[in-house]
Amino acid sequence: MDGDRRGWRQCVLAGSVFAVCMAGTTLPTPLYGLYQQKFDFSELVVTVVYAVYAFGVIAALLLAGNASDTLGRRPVLLCGLGFAAASAGCFLAADDLAALYAGRLLSGLSAGLFTGAATAYVMELAPAGGASRATFVATAANMGGLGCGPLLAGLLAQYAPAPLYLPFVVHLALVAASALVLLRLPETVRERRSLGAVRPRRPDLPQRVRAVFAPAAIAAFVGFALFGVFTSVSPAFLAQSLHVTDHAVSGSIVALAFFASTAGQLVVDRIGVRRSLPLGCALLLAGLALLAGALYAELLVLVAASALVGGIGQGLAFRGALAAVAAASPPDHRAGVISALFVVAYTGISVPVIGVGVLSDPLGLEGAGLVFIACMAALVTIAAGYLLRRPVPAGE
Repeated sequence: MDGDRRGWRQCVLAGSVFAVCMAGTTLPTPLYGLYQQKFDFSELVVTVVYAVYAFGVIAALLLAGNASDTLGRRPVLLCGLGFAAASAGCFLAADDLAALYAGRLLSGLSAGLFTGAATAYVMELAPAGGASRATFVATAANMGGLGCGPLLAGLLAQYAPAPLYLPFVVHLALVAASALVLLRLPETVRERRSLGAVRPRRPDLPQRVRAVFAPAAIAAFVGFALFGVFTSVSPAFLAQSLHVTDHAVSGSIVALAFFASTAGQLVVDRIGVRRSLPLGCALLLAGLALLAGALYAELLVLVAASALVGGIGQGLAFRGALAAVAAASPPDHRAGVISALFVVAYTGISVPVIGVGVLSDPLGLEGAGLVFIACMAALVTIAAGYLLRRPVPAGE
């Protein structure tokens, strides 16, 4: 009993470290408007600054995806915390756009290192037989941490002094505390090798996985693209079209999407992967429709509803996609297939978001958003139609 209690305490502590790192990646979200005022740049620049984060994540996944299996969990997670601290330092010292780009890139590298390593670490620290609860801890830490970032920054920016500095000072303190916690937790990788054993990992897609992978990847792409729009341009839409300049409100809207995703992921075990993927696609479509209504009618309540419904859909679709492709993959190709799914998902955070930025100048933010919604709705409809014709087998 004491061993189980100690194991769960370590599992939760590792999850807390995971949450702190992920919170740092979304911390700047409600602050982009302030940076626009300070540096006088366009919506396109906002989306590119945001998308640089995704490029950092993809680079870390491809170049160092197996680093924690080779070097150990704690060294890689400490390195991830180092990147997180360096990112916060860039934002604290920012006096031009280059510092924002550097901060977002470092943040992406941090998240890329944490995504796989921290998930594995949380599950390995849990007592025997606790895999399901440990998965909940890892999921809540990941998506909950992403939600806490804009919520914390929005509250501090609205109600505390120095809005472009205090959020990052607080995050640096949390990162330092997380490093101390991590140093007190045990290493779970028993056979560690040298740095030279770390190899770039090419996404792998065996023939037998492709039929499942295609709709799963489309659903993941659309879900992450929706999150990308919420975390990059939604604060600007709230300010320009709805005249909502309260940073706490804009941060809370973004946080709602991530918290809703956590809830969506948690119900996959109950309804099964077979139903969660098409249901997730349907809710993503509904979330996109609500966002279109919000852009057209300029109603805050529809923005919040879109975050809630779309977030639940993203959680259902992404966890269902992950479970489906993992179950369909041969064991010796599973890591490569999952890596490919994450690369597609994080491409969804970057490319469509930059497209919105490009179109926002000639079409305006609302027009660009409607074009984005139409494209994403077409993609998710294709995926849902495919899944209805060829459902994921019940055993997956």
